[in-house]
Amino acid sequence: MNNHLTHLDGKGHAHMVDVSDKEITKRTATASAIVEMNAGTLTKVIEGGLPKGDVLATARIAGIQASKKTADLIPLCHPLMLTKVKVEIDVISTTQLKVSCMCSLSGKTGVEMEALTGASVAALTLYDMCKAIDKGILIKELGLVSKAGGKSGDWSKENVSS
Repeated sequence: MNNHLTHLDGKGHAHMVDVSDKEITKRTATASAIVEMNAGTLTKVIEGGLPKGDVLATARIAGIQASKKTADLIPLCHPLMLTKVKVEIDVISTTQLKVSCMCSLSGKTGVEMEALTGASVAALTLYDMCKAIDKGILIKELGLVSKAGGKSGDWSKENVSS
């Protein structure tokens, strides 16, 4: 594993990494987060019983938009021309939703930050849409699930030993 922080120069100053000499390759990344809420709140989300409208559709669109705006939010990220963003929201228990965001492109740098940003903003949108009836919503376990492509190759959370 490389212990070198690529966003720091020789003097320890933050800088944007130069990717101009890197190969263009297909790159994908998936990130996820868990959104935990009261069972009654989740029932209303699923049944469409909240006054703000279709909570799940709004959260999916927010995640897609956020992925596309990552470079505007994270200072040293490269602006990327994403070719696909897919946000999925699945019920995993009576009180939990799992938000997943997959981003891909053919380019010179990875899309991990875009996937993480999409998953986090989709989760935050779920909170925003439901906060009127449940202020105790928790967003947890935000993290990278997998990445493929690029110089460092493929990585999966499932293949990491604890």
